[in-house]
Amino acid sequence: MPNVRNSQYEYGSVAIFLHWVMALLIIILLILGLYMTGLPVSLRKLRFYGWHKELGVLVLGLVIVRVAWRLGNVTPLLQPYLPVWEAVAARCTHWAFYLLMGALPVTGWIMSSAAGLPVSFFGWFVLPDWVAPNEELRVYFREIHEYLAYTLIALICLHVAAALKHHFINKDDILRRMLP
Repeated sequence: MPNVRNSQYEYGSVAIFLHWVMALLIIILLILGLYMTGLPVSLRKLRFYGWHKELGVLVLGLVIVRVAWRLGNVTPLLQPYLPVWEAVAARCTHWAFYLLMGALPVTGWIMSSAAGLPVSFFGWFVLPDWVAPNEELRVYFREIHEYLAYTLIALICLHVAAALKHHFINKDDILRRMLP
């Protein structure tokens, strides 16, 4: 089992835990989002929207924890043999993930506020509205939310492809050091 904190050579158990929990939650959110938007208006659809929003709030909280953890820890070094373009792509991809993991819940929250629909966190509390109900803003943020979701799907595909390339073609430990 790795150390709790990251080192120059490996991710710590907290970073690994956050990575996989968030990956699972985000995949669930993306699948749920794609599925629920195609449903006819019903109580079932509203229930799915509620779950989607609650999980989105959870992801927003976890991304704040994850960014704080990353800023307070060393980031493991990239492999020294990586071409410069690949190292730059890896760093840019990771920061794009953080940006999208924060922006998607926020745009969803703004969209719900503009629709006049509350965002609650599993019934424990209701988040404050960002804006007053406004149909034009709702449509605008729905589109942004959707485009960001498709961008995140593309980034996940790139991330998985890169990890598999490193594991099966480069035969290095980049994938192994993020496994639980």
